[in-house]
Amino acid sequence: MILLQYSCGVKRFIPDGEKLYTGATLSLETDEKVKNLKAIEQEVETVVGPEPNTKILGVKLGLYAYYKNQQEHPGFINKFLYNTFGEEPVYLSDIDRDRITELIDNRLENRGFFRNIINSEVYKDSASASIAYNVSIRRPYTLETYQLDSIRYPIVKDIKSTFASSPINKGDRFDLALFELERERIDKSLKAKGYYNFNADFLIFEADTNQYKNKRYDLFLRLKKDVPEKSLVPYRINKVNVYPNYSIDTDSISKDTTQYSNINFIQSQEFFKPKRLESYILFEKGQLYNPTISKRTSNRLSSIGTYKFINIEYDVLDTGANGTGEGNLTANIYLSPLNKRAIRAELQAVSKSNNFVGPNLLVTYANRNLFRGGETLNITASLGYETQLSGNENRGLSSTQIGLKSDLIFPRLLFPIEIIDRFKYAVPKTIVSAGFEYLNRSKLYSLNSLNATFGYSWNANRFVNHELDPISINYVNLSNTTQEFEDILNENPFLASSFEQQFIAGLTYSFTYNELNDSSIRNSLYFNFNFDIAGNTISLFGKETGGKSSKTFLDLEYAQYVKADIDFRYHFSLGKDQKLVTRLFGGWGLAYGNSETLPFSKQYFSGGPFSVRAFRIRSLGPGTYTPIEGDSGSFFDRSGDIRLEANLEYRFPIIPYLKGAVFADAGNVWLMEENDALSGGKFSSNFLSELGAGAGVGLRVDIQNFVIRFDLAAPFLDPSEVEKGFDFDVANPILNFAIGYPF
Repeated sequence: MILLQYSCGVKRFIPDGEKLYTGATLSLETDEKVKNLKAIEQEVETVVGPEPNTKILGVKLGLYAYYKNQQEHPGFINKFLYNTFGEEPVYLSDIDRDRITELIDNRLENRGFFRNIINSEVYKDSASASIAYNVSIRRPYTLETYQLDSIRYPIVKDIKSTFASSPINKGDRFDLALFELERERIDKSLKAKGYYNFNADFLIFEADTNQYKNKRYDLFLRLKKDVPEKSLVPYRINKVNVYPNYSIDTDSISKDTTQYSNINFIQSQEFFKPKRLESYILFEKGQLYNPTISKRTSNRLSSIGTYKFINIEYDVLDTGANGTGEGNLTANIYLSPLNKRAIRAELQAVSKSNNFVGPNLLVTYANRNLFRGGETLNITASLGYETQLSGNENRGLSSTQIGLKSDLIFPRLLFPIEIIDRFKYAVPKTIVSAGFEYLNRSKLYSLNSLNATFGYSWNANRFVNHELDPISINYVNLSNTTQEFEDILNENPFLASSFEQQFIAGLTYSFTYNELNDSSIRNSLYFNFNFDIAGNTISLFGKETGGKSSKTFLDLEYAQYVKADIDFRYHFSLGKDQKLVTRLFGGWGLAYGNSETLPFSKQYFSGGPFSVRAFRIRSLGPGTYTPIEGDSGSFFDRSGDIRLEANLEYRFPIIPYLKGAVFADAGNVWLMEENDALSGGKFSSNFLSELGAGAGVGLRVDIQNFVIRFDLAAPFLDPSEVEKGFDFDVANPILNFAIGYPF
C-alpha cells in the first residue's frame, strides 16, 4: 500500500506535456556472425543515455523526494530526504535522439562497422516513455597485412622486434581500441629498452583499402612527422643519487656525499646507513633506463616502513648528439621520512557470544629507523575488561586481560647464508616478537602466557605473500583455578588435557594469493594456506615424567600436533558495483605423540560475524552436541579439531556509502576422537547432515574502504536439533556488528 502511494504520488507531479523517461533498449542485428558481438553491444550501450531515475524496491524514491522538496513549505523530513538521495526528473524531452544516434554510429565505426542503419522508436504510456534503438550493422573491414612503414632511425629494429608479440593478426576486424592497445604495447616495450623520451603518441596507424574490393585493408605503422631526435635514442643510467633524509625545508643545507656500490648517498648526517639502503635500489651504473626497475625500486623502498614519500626523478645529461647513439641520465631518488616516533591509541567495544561485553584499550608506540637501517620497534600495551550482563547462573562473571607485546622488524633477511639476490620483487622482512598476557576470569581461573616468534615475511609478486616462522614458542600457565572450574575439567578430560599442554614450540607457515585489492581485475580470487606443526624438535630432548605418559622439556609438558587449513574466496562482479562473493574454508588438526588433544588456543570454532552468522561465536558444534541448559562450561567446550564452512553473499549498492547484502552461511566443527562429555562431536561420513546453516540480510556503511557492518541472520538448520530438520527460525535472529567485510 505504501509503495503504491509513492508510485501514484510521483505521477501527479509530472508537468503537463512531459513524459517521465524510463530508459532505452538497444538491439544489434547482423547478417553474419560477428566475433565478440556482446562486448561491442555493451560498449555501445554506454552512450545510450541518460540513465533514468533510479528505483529502490520498485519505487522512484529519489524522484519523489525531489518533487516534495519543490513545495512551498517542504518541511524538515522532505529536505533531509532530498539532500540525502533526491534526484532531478529525467523527461523524454531531455533526450537528444539524433545525438545518441551519432554516438552509436561513431562507436561502431571505431570497431570497424561503417555505413550502419540506425532507427529509434518511442513508446509512450499515460505518464512515461521509453526509447528502442534498432541497429543493423554492416559487414566489418578485416586485416590483410600489418607492416612497419619506412623509418630512417635506428629505433626501427627495436620496433620491429616487438611485432612477434603483437595482438594484431590477419583477419582481425578494423578496431581503433586494438590499435591503441598496440601503440601502448610498443611504447612499453621501447621504454624497457631505454627509450626514456619516447611516447606512444609518436606512433600513427594508416589503413589502406584501395588494394581490395571485399572489405579488406592493409595496416601501416609509422612515426609521425617532426618527432624530436632525442626521443628516438635509448638512454643509460650514468649516475645514481640517493637523498635518504630529503625535505624541501632542508634542501638548501649542504650535505655530505658517501659513495657505496657506485651509488651516491647524499645526507647532512647519517640518517640511513648506505650499506643497508643499497640493497633496495635496483639501479646500476650503465644500465638501460627501464620504468619497471624504477617502479620496483619505489615499491621496495616503500616496504621499509620508514618513508612517507618516495620520488624518483631523472635528469638528462646528454641526448646522444655526441655520436654515440645513446643518451645518459642521472637517477635522483628523494626519500622523505615519516616521523621517527609515533603513538596510537585505540578504544574498542567488545561483545561476545557468551554475553560478555566491555571496553578494550590498545596503546602502540612505534620507533622507526631504530638503528639507522630501517628497523621498526612496535610496543603495544592492551587492557581489557568484560562482564556478563545477562544469562542465568553466569550473570555477573567478569574477565580482565592485560597484555604487552613488542615487535622488532628488520627490513632485510637475517640469515646465515647470503641469499638476498633471490628476491627481486621485494626484500623480505625479519620479524622478532615477544609478548606477555595475563587473563583473569572471575570464579574460574587465571591464565599467564608468554610467547616469542622469529620469522620472515616477503612478497613474491604483487599477489603472493609468504610468512614463515621457523621459531614459534608459547608458554601457558593456568593458576588460581576455582573448584567450579576444576569440576568442569573433571567432567571433560579432553578439555583438561588442552589446558595441561603448557609449552608449545614449533614452526608456522602461511601462503596468501590475493587479487581482491587490484581494481583492474574484474573477477578476483583470494587463497590462503596455513600450516602449523609443534613439538617435533623438542621431542628429541623430552624426558619421561614419573607417573605420566607425557614427556616434559625444561620440566614443562609440551604439545605435539600438526594443523593445516585453507581459505578460498572468489568475488564475481555482476556490474554496477554488484558482486556475488563465495567462500570455502577447511581446517584440520591432529594431536599425536605427547598430546591427546590440540591445545585450547589452537582449536577451531565456528559461528559469529566472520563465520556462520546465524549462530553466535563458539556456539556451533562440535557436531550435533547440545550443551546442558545453564552449563557454565559450555563456553570452553564448543571447539574442535576440524572446521568446514561455506558462504555465499550477494552485495549491492543502495545509496552512496551504504551497501546491502543477502547471504547464506553453513558450517560446523568436529572432533577427531569421541569425547563422552561432548556427545555427537566426532567427525563422521554424515558430516554434511550436521552442518549448521542460516541466511540473512546486511547493511554496510562503506566510506573509502572503512566498513561498519550490521548483519541480521537466522538459522534454518541447527545441528544440535537435527530432528527438527529445516526450520527457518526468523523469530530469533542474531544481530552481528563488526568492522570490515566478513570475507
